[in-house]
Amino acid sequence: MTKGLIATPHHTASEVGAQILRDGGNAIDAAIAADAVLCVVYPHMTSVGGDLMAIVWAAGETSPVGLIGAGRSGELATIDAVRSRGFDEMPARGALSVTVPGTVEAWGRLLERFGSVGLGAVLEPAAALAREGYIISPDLSEHLMRAADWLVREQSAFALYPPMEAGMLLRNADLGTTLRDIARNGINGFYRGDVAAAIVAAIKQREGLVTSQDLAMHRSQWVEPIAFPYRDVVVYQLPPPTVGLTAASIAVRLEAGQDFRTARNASYALRDRYITDPDFAIAPTDAFLDPHRDLAGRVDATPRAGDTIYLCAADEQGNVVSLIQSVAYDFGSGIVAEGTGMLLQNRGAYFKLDPAHVNRLEPRKRTMHTLIPAMAARDGRPWAAFGTMGGERQPQLQVQVLRNLVNEGLEPAEAVARPRMAILVDGQTLAVEADYPGAAQMARADRRVKLMPPKHHSFGHAHAIVIDGPSQWRAGADPRSDGAVEYVT
Repeated sequence: MTKGLIATPHHTASEVGAQILRDGGNAIDAAIAADAVLCVVYPHMTSVGGDLMAIVWAAGETSPVGLIGAGRSGELATIDAVRSRGFDEMPARGALSVTVPGTVEAWGRLLERFGSVGLGAVLEPAAALAREGYIISPDLSEHLMRAADWLVREQSAFALYPPMEAGMLLRNADLGTTLRDIARNGINGFYRGDVAAAIVAAIKQREGLVTSQDLAMHRSQWVEPIAFPYRDVVVYQLPPPTVGLTAASIAVRLEAGQDFRTARNASYALRDRYITDPDFAIAPTDAFLDPHRDLAGRVDATPRAGDTIYLCAADEQGNVVSLIQSVAYDFGSGIVAEGTGMLLQNRGAYFKLDPAHVNRLEPRKRTMHTLIPAMAARDGRPWAAFGTMGGERQPQLQVQVLRNLVNEGLEPAEAVARPRMAILVDGQTLAVEADYPGAAQMARADRRVKLMPPKHHSFGHAHAIVIDGPSQWRAGADPRSDGAVEYVT
């Protein structure tokens, strides 16, 4: 048995991760097993057909390493190809929004480098759950009801995910088979075998832009996280194509005394000027970490709802993992590759059709990516793993968790539960949970303040672990989710 803990947004995923620890797996094994379960029980938030980012601080190492598991656009993906189909901007759903799934390759790379058990052991609990069924949570039920009007456009997706009440049993036998296929045939089978063929056929049938060659060529990327000082800790964020630099920029600006709206808008202007696939354009790190760097450019006001899962885990050996995974918008593209039970992501919706934009659509390119796991170190040792879902709001929400942990010194459970706020895509409206201190007074004084219900899911599902020493941890799971912290002692 491995002592450790895991925090996820669904109690079943946390239980499965804890069982992997009890069976002798480490934190990375537990995180992937939990993530696979979330691909089953939280289909509105994530999918085997999505992308995955992670930061891992391996036992005995002096710094963490990052993994960018972002899929690229297809070789046929050009601005003209999309415009010729009648679109003036990237479609939010459908085949044109599909990019290569990055998650499965990322699972394989993480296990290959850090895991102590194989794909079969970590994926079997999720496969069994998909085949036998699981109880629908109120959160999933709400999303099924709300998405029914557009999911119905795809018969296979609507058959799997019709409107259903909370407490009902939902099965997805095809997804269980897909997970077992991955366990048996590994990365190669997913990207070059029968599953790949099903994905390509679904996209081609709908005149999409991703080909079999795109899947066969996919690779994750190991990266060095961006490190910056924050009070008495060092914070680690992933570099582009993620918006980790945007979160860093908000954090340093708030520390410099800027108000929340100013810090957010300045940081998002930098995001829209610079963040894209670094293979195509390099973002200047110093510009984001300088609290006095301002741009006159307009912040992109394209709504990006974004649905994602974040989880974190640690073990007695000293391994810590901060992992985030997503299908992009709720239920992704809305396309299920026939026979796989797997929703394909719509991450391509983040590309631009403006030829002058840094994040313009181009073949085999990774778009600006919202997924940002985070870590912090104190005295050269891992101190915290934290993050949150929340689409384009993620940097704003994550920084509030960081400030709760560091500035306020809150317990992790309180740090992730405390009321939050966020500037909306218009750059002006400040959405505030109604139980935020002084929220009512803020709304009376400023018509740009919008009160929201307490513990509203639009303010993210945040989780955090604080490491006090060997086998000494504190953790919190967001009450806005269906999550839990599971300890193995």
